[in-house]
Amino acid sequence: MTAASTTRTFGPTGRRIAAIGQGSWKIEEAEADSAVAALRRGLDLGLNHIDTAEMYGSGAAERIIAEAIVGRRDEVFLVSKVLPSNASKRGTLAACEKSLARLRTDRLDCYLLHWRGTYPLEETIAAFDQLVRDGKILSWGVSNFDVADLDEVAAIAGAGHPACNQVLYHLRERAIEHAVLPWCQRHGTAVVAYTPFGQSNSPFDARTEQGRVLEQIAAAHRATARQVALRFLLRHPEMFVIPKASSIVHVAENAGAAGVDLSAAELASIDAAFPRGRPRRGLPTI
Repeated sequence: MTAASTTRTFGPTGRRIAAIGQGSWKIEEAEADSAVAALRRGLDLGLNHIDTAEMYGSGAAERIIAEAIVGRRDEVFLVSKVLPSNASKRGTLAACEKSLARLRTDRLDCYLLHWRGTYPLEETIAAFDQLVRDGKILSWGVSNFDVADLDEVAAIAGAGHPACNQVLYHLRERAIEHAVLPWCQRHGTAVVAYTPFGQSNSPFDARTEQGRVLEQIAAAHRATARQVALRFLLRHPEMFVIPKASSIVHVAENAGAAGVDLSAAELASIDAAFPRGRPRRGLPTI
């Protein structure tokens, strides 16, 4: 099985894209040629969902992606985000134009509000709707939105919105499973997991109890612990993951997760090793 064959429908857009995508947070910290080569290799492997934001490197990530997708724009499901400080109606329109210029493209496949800010959602959504009418974006969504925020979006925009909610989700941070994920499942909203490996390597350390669980399952599939972790997150059919793509080796490893088919018993073992915990107030973010 290849990454390209592991596709699923991205929320209400009707577009089928790879469940495993390519993130770009801090990608500008890598050597530029290496980052571009990694993104291109990801496209070769079918990882056609590329995520970025105006915030990442103050636009540097978008410029790196522009170089990577030269001549290949039609292969890519391209996502960027507007900062909440720019999310007035006029500010959103201007921010989108700047992202399009940095990305050297005429449209975004999805445009997100990066997190909830002080501007009324009505303003941001009005801008999104205008951008859709103008063909500058093909769909829009949100990031880091809890259930109350999602309810507000749906009340303003109606059925079929938002197209996605991009949230923090990894083995040690499963809070979205309590309420946010069920909301998205009920409303047909795609869920995009950022930082899907977490910010610590300890879950993948075979000297720990959690690491041993992942390593044992990985060995049975001739896979890596990180590939097993991605497949666990992707057990939800509306889920997409966007691990950072800054080296060819890591991109190939990410793509290889598509070939790991976890059994119900293996999923249960991971679930027990990394309990989701009790519901708590507030949505975790980075």
